[in-house]
Amino acid sequence: MQTYLLSQQFNVRSLAENSTACPANATICNGTSCVLPEDNFNKTLSIILSTVLTIMLALVMFSMGCNVELKKFWGHIKRPWGIFVGFLCQFGIMPLTAFLLSLVFNVLPVQAVVVLIMGCCPGGTASNVIAYWVDGDMDLSISMTTCSTLLAMGMMPLCLFVYTKIWTDSNAIVLPYDSIGISLVALIVPVSFGIYVNHRWPSKAKIILKIGSIVGAILIVLIAVVGGILYKGSWIISPKLWIIGTIFPAAGYSLGFFLARVAGLSWHRCRTVSLETGMQNTQLCSTIIQLSFTPEQLELMFTFPLIYSIFQLLFALLILGGYRVYRRHRVKTKTDVEKTEEKEDSKSTSSHAKINGGFVSNETK
Repeated sequence: MQTYLLSQQFNVRSLAENSTACPANATICNGTSCVLPEDNFNKTLSIILSTVLTIMLALVMFSMGCNVELKKFWGHIKRPWGIFVGFLCQFGIMPLTAFLLSLVFNVLPVQAVVVLIMGCCPGGTASNVIAYWVDGDMDLSISMTTCSTLLAMGMMPLCLFVYTKIWTDSNAIVLPYDSIGISLVALIVPVSFGIYVNHRWPSKAKIILKIGSIVGAILIVLIAVVGGILYKGSWIISPKLWIIGTIFPAAGYSLGFFLARVAGLSWHRCRTVSLETGMQNTQLCSTIIQLSFTPEQLELMFTFPLIYSIFQLLFALLILGGYRVYRRHRVKTKTDVEKTEEKEDSKSTSSHAKINGGFVSNETK
């Protein structure tokens, strides 16, 4: 928020020169690229939407918890092979992929840093909703999101220290531990209530789960739209960042699935690990870069988290659509096979009846 209140740092004359392209009150102006200061309406809208989204997110995570069985969840904690594979994907594959993409596309140092920050962020809660829709392992999904958010307290500084040394001093990056802590509490508390409800009232938990899954799908789209509502400005951003923002989530999904399969996890757990790897906590990334960079630097890469969130959602929906088509085709094929087998059984039964003088045993009826 503080980024948009820095209009006094810019020369009024330079803004007036670009008045044909940018409004007079723009804080960052470069041709047709401008960022407007936050007015009272925008601030009020931000508070209202943030409150509504937080409440909705808590309700969605409560409903997701209603699909978690305590024994299975505890089983993942006691035998954390799936969580360990997810950990390697989250804090091994994603930061390394961010590092390699930044080198390959030769982006500016400040842009490389924001790509790395995105790669070092823990998994987002949207992955839990998508995992439900693709018949993933919800117990593993919830445990992975919880553990990655908790471990981010130590792994994010370590990964940023290792990978950002060639571009900047890692001490210059401000990590909002309070935001990470709030995310962790907002995840654990409602999920715990959901697990309790599922344990005590399984039938009611199924109803809550169905409602919550629909609300969760709406919430994912709503969060993406809110990113465009809150900021009354447009940004011209490097095409390289658009390309990275497209490739990065796709690489996360693919590499997460591949590593999970190599590790010997079942197909539904591979889908879960894939989603947990590719879907990052983009809100946390936005908070970090706003706390760490100047307005001039923000102009070069502020919208990258929004670009990533758009494409991670797009690819997640493609995965969901592909899985639904596959499952429908598989069920249809299976039904056709069963019908063929029934016809063959009926033919063999009728021929058997003719041979035995019309006698049909009870086993074939």
